Amino acid sequence: MYQYHCLNPIANVGLELFSDSYQKTEEIKDAQAVLVRSAAMHGMELPEGLEAIARAGAGVNNIPLEDCAQKGIVVFNTPGANANGVKELVFAGMLLASRDIIGGIHWVLDNKENENVGKDAEKAKKAFAGNEIAGKKLGVIGLGAIGIKVANDAVSLGMEVYGYDPFISVNAAWSLSRSVKHISNIEDIYRECDFITIHVPLMDGTRHMLNQEAFAQMKDGVVILNFARAPLADEEAVLAAIKEGKIKKYVSDFPTSITAGQEGCIVIPHLGASTEESEDNCAVMAVKEVMDYLENGNIRNSVNFPNCDMGVCTAAGRIALLHKNQKGIIGKYTAILGNNNINISDMTNKSRGEYAYSLLDLDSPVTEEAIRQLQESEGILKVRVIK
Repeated sequence: MYQYHCLNPIANVGLELFSDSYQKTEEIKDAQAVLVRSAAMHGMELPEGLEAIARAGAGVNNIPLEDCAQKGIVVFNTPGANANGVKELVFAGMLLASRDIIGGIHWVLDNKENENVGKDAEKAKKAFAGNEIAGKKLGVIGLGAIGIKVANDAVSLGMEVYGYDPFISVNAAWSLSRSVKHISNIEDIYRECDFITIHVPLMDGTRHMLNQEAFAQMKDGVVILNFARAPLADEEAVLAAIKEGKIKKYVSDFPTSITAGQEGCIVIPHLGASTEESEDNCAVMAVKEVMDYLENGNIRNSVNFPNCDMGVCTAAGRIALLHKNQKGIIGKYTAILGNNNINISDMTNKSRGEYAYSLLDLDSPVTEEAIRQLQESEGILKVRVIK
């Protein structure tokens, strides 16, 4: 029997996928798996028996990834599950920035007691006129699950789209519309585009990538859309660029004390993935990832260990080894199994940075003595007996 714990409410459409072999627990200390959305896990004491954490969403800034890796805890996310919800809000942001829809709505509210509001609106509406997005140039920085949807649909809306992603995957490249101009130099997007939307993960190399230097290269009156992570933009530099007239509007899905209520900023309260469909998709993907890992040892969409898939085990035994990516470890564990008269019928070894993962099918069940020797071997973080 596996036990799982939810740190945040998780959509029932996902939780209902758990079989009778799973039981929900209110105590994290008893859980082999944790499902989380936005709850902060940094500083949280992680139980020894915890095997997996699944983030029902893409960002994992709230999870201590390195600490989890050191303890052999695989962290999953759900890339693409909320992509459509975020994409739709990006286009809403473009329209709000292009046409003063918000100002017009406020005018109506301010004049709700006016019996001639309809007639007066015809005179007042010219103050809220704007521009159409068709024919404008859109730069999409980051062509992952969300960026590709934004780029492709922007083409359908008649925009001229530039896409930048030096690390674009093969699958993403195949999914990208042929009408999107794939740019190899990000400065070309800065110089050419009327709208710039960013869809990259927050890392040391991307923090404040939208900064004073970048803004200086952009057109006057550019619209910046940030539906990825607030720290991707230097928000103090954003406000300065708005005052200078360089940035027309900064649209962000992340309220901060810097941009909230500031002139030229349209700040949305992190609604990108706040749709029933997105929450359902994230929950379903997270649960499936956890079940496949606990039952078969397969890893899909991990952010701290490499992906690895050997399907459902049909061999007599299967073990998973979470270990450091060091020379000689494969030789160590194969020797241990051989010395214990256990034959490996099939195996996969994958690495990701400092960490690696080995999945081994065996001709006979692994023995307690072999497990003990494996656990005591230098560089092995955790040994899991799948079967």
